[in-house]
Amino acid sequence: MNCADNIAKTFVRAATANGGKIAIIEARTNRSITFSELNARADNFAHYFSSQGVCPRETVILMVTPSIEFICLTLALFKLGTPVVLIDPGMGFKNLLQCIARVEPQYLVGIPKALLFSKIFPKPFKSVRKRFCCGNSLCLLGRNIYNIDNKPKGAREVHVPLENDLAAIIFTTGSTGPPKGVRYEHSVFSAQLQQIESYYKIGENDIDQPAFPLFALFSTALGACAIIPDMDPTKPAQVNPQKFVASILAHKVSYSFGSPAIWRVVSKYCIENNITLPSLSKVLMAGAPVPYDILMNMAKILPEHGRVFTPYGATESLPIASIDSSEIVAETMELSRIGKGTCVGKSLPGIDIKIIKLSDEIIEEIGDCSFLDPRDIGEIIVRGGVVTKGYMNNEHETRLAKIKDGSTFWHRMGDVGYMDDNNRVWFCGRRGHRVVTATETYYTIPCEAIVNEHPDVYRSALVATTTPEGVVQPVLILEPVAGFKGDEKILLAEAKALAAKSGLTEAIQHFLIHTSFPVDIRHNAKIFREKLSVWAQKKMYP
Repeated sequence: MNCADNIAKTFVRAATANGGKIAIIEARTNRSITFSELNARADNFAHYFSSQGVCPRETVILMVTPSIEFICLTLALFKLGTPVVLIDPGMGFKNLLQCIARVEPQYLVGIPKALLFSKIFPKPFKSVRKRFCCGNSLCLLGRNIYNIDNKPKGAREVHVPLENDLAAIIFTTGSTGPPKGVRYEHSVFSAQLQQIESYYKIGENDIDQPAFPLFALFSTALGACAIIPDMDPTKPAQVNPQKFVASILAHKVSYSFGSPAIWRVVSKYCIENNITLPSLSKVLMAGAPVPYDILMNMAKILPEHGRVFTPYGATESLPIASIDSSEIVAETMELSRIGKGTCVGKSLPGIDIKIIKLSDEIIEEIGDCSFLDPRDIGEIIVRGGVVTKGYMNNEHETRLAKIKDGSTFWHRMGDVGYMDDNNRVWFCGRRGHRVVTATETYYTIPCEAIVNEHPDVYRSALVATTTPEGVVQPVLILEPVAGFKGDEKILLAEAKALAAKSGLTEAIQHFLIHTSFPVDIRHNAKIFREKLSVWAQKKMYP
């Protein structure tokens, strides 16, 4: 079996070339660590874990707050060849416990609160053979491994993974069902790193401020300095813009990745306080379609040469396509506003994207697919190095998501969309969110765009309800802008009038108002339409 690249090996090369340069800075504490120190610290953790019996290919669940230590520990486990399980703690107790039980970790490395959590709920952690405490627990939960001897113990040889060796298990947001553990082979991380370096041109001259902690690992592997922002990554919409902006300005950040929810808050704050970000030349926004007012706001605070990219992908495959704000504003935005969907750009180098006829069933072989012509809406499938191969201990979901093609395979994105005449992909929503009636199929993104044009509508959600007679009907739910003081009946009437002017929405008869949409934890941007559908059903048919 072929060997794959280990991102820890790439980091070691970067650390060798950039020894005394600062690798990571914590914005909250202003602590920093050089590349040489980070590498040595990771080696020490790797030696310690190995002495405690941790072996390659055994699974470790890592429950540590974003920090220098988080990156040190991750690198150490990568060096050992020990797959790291990363779970958003904000996904809720039920989902969290189900996720832990499904991956069956052998070790737990976590802060005292996480170790205590594992004691209170022992059943999902029954596979755990040993726990490592990251912090002071007065010895109640074990030795604080942050206090291990930091004298250099020599370089730790980096594990050389086989092609199918796991590097990590990362869970989906759960926006269309229970979160699933995505198997990340080392080869996937290597392919992602290559895209970040070659397509987005990120390198050792950059200073990154990633809102997703793991992305600091990519930055340092490329020789760039990473700023860990003072924020809770599980609540991006609640970011403190003053702190986020202060670290960008103080450290002359040149590159940043975050959800649209973050940049909405940050750009609004900057405009209100006449602040510009002269060093910030690249911003990546992902996790959900980016509202155009955010792109307009970003243009006001970035330097003239600054670019905003909106990469498209999913936890199972990221990035697979990309477009920047200049192309969106010049060519695609006005089409999106009239219901053509959201253009997510052309496929990235080495990535194949196709559109097939919609199906909710398992598709075993690519020969069983019907490929669609440009501009026909169907299901988006993708093939390439950044595409993961399956879910952890979840064969059914893996079969639903993958299509065999000889020695390769395609991933079903779970999204619907189409290709235009310029080979650009247009996103029209999730496959599971489409509303199918007796006479029509409605897609979320195109339909919602029509009523989103109303100045008092912050966002909207198309959902399905069912009458007592069993008839499926579409409903458009509106979330008013913050501070809305108008008459809700007038807003509903005006939104209905807007919908009547478009062939996409003219047949929709039911409109509701919900003051605060439920959204995903990771990005605070993906709307939980399933929850809204249940709410609408109870509202209309109590």
